[in-house]
Amino acid sequence: MPNLLHIDCSPRAASVSSHLAGAFVARWEQQNPLGTVVHRNTSLEMTPYLDQTMAEAFLTSAAELNAEQKQALAYSDRLVDELLVADVIVFGVPMWNLSIPASLKAWIDLVVREGRTFAFTQQGVAPLVPRGKKVYVFSARGGSYSFDSPLHDLDYQEPYLRTILGLIGLSDIEFVRAERQSESPEAAAESLRRAEAVLEALAS
Repeated sequence: MPNLLHIDCSPRAASVSSHLAGAFVARWEQQNPLGTVVHRNTSLEMTPYLDQTMAEAFLTSAAELNAEQKQALAYSDRLVDELLVADVIVFGVPMWNLSIPASLKAWIDLVVREGRTFAFTQQGVAPLVPRGKKVYVFSARGGSYSFDSPLHDLDYQEPYLRTILGLIGLSDIEFVRAERQSESPEAAAESLRRAEAVLEALAS
């Protein structure tokens, strides 16, 4: 059975990014009635940030972990396992301060782990996540950060996600952007319609 991992990170009930990601997942479920969906909202679940216990656990061999470190690692292991078994990964990501919400960064810090999702080698970094997974990122931005926009160089969201996800082996990434959401109602609605049209094509 196919597996889909759905990661939202906006705390807003009216989140555009969550709306788009949710619409895509609903289409996927219709097409894969026997499939499994795991849904997390990193903001609402208050995904924990790395603390001293977790950081030290990452650097400690399994045989030397104490009880507190084992408990700390268990949550990270669960997130990594969800990622590894997923065939499709869907993110709903608002742009906050030119980048991603801190709670999504917290999730990334818990799944980008040496020995589990990547390894250091003499040739550099080797991804450990199995190839072939498809990633969709549904992004909402207040302004326009397209290639011909004067704000393009201020987009630290998409380049970062492409780089960090690619580092662990998630390189087949499709971005769907609903931009101009903080401009006029007409501009926001038009950009959302365009994003929904792209979504429809991807989900067909």
